[in-house]
Amino acid sequence: MSYYCFENHRSPEQLAEMRSLEERGICLFCPEGLRQQGRQQILWRTRHWAVTPNEFPYAGTALHLLLVPQQHAHDLLDLPAEVQHDFWAVLGSVRERYQLHHYGLGVRNGDCRFTGATIRHVHAHVLVAAPATAGGGPVRMRFSGRLDQPAPGREPPGSA
Repeated sequence: MSYYCFENHRSPEQLAEMRSLEERGICLFCPEGLRQQGRQQILWRTRHWAVTPNEFPYAGTALHLLLVPQQHAHDLLDLPAEVQHDFWAVLGSVRERYQLHHYGLGVRNGDCRFTGATIRHVHAHVLVAAPATAGGGPVRMRFSGRLDQPAPGREPPGSA
């Protein structure tokens, strides 16, 4: 199975990077992948998490960081309790270091074909919109990759 959901790319440059990593068998967010890739700067690490700026930030962001677990998983709830607990400490460190008074937090869990994610390694986005005076508008994060799929436990319209 691929490490990437190519259909969810946001730019030709991002798609090219994803294809290059896939061809080399690299999961960008696993510790070895982060070391090999080189372009994804690590700001700091804890025992369980790495904090890095998003190499392909969402439009309208003044700050777009990723909190990436060192352990490969598809869902935050699949991580051990100690790793989950450390997540909140890392998020608190981000808020403190960047003196954030407001921010958005987004995590897509599960199969990236259905969540809108580009990589099959869970990670959290910390998003701060650019000020409107700087041309910033609302920051949009896609949480659905395939709108034609029924929600779990629901039949698609017209199937009854």
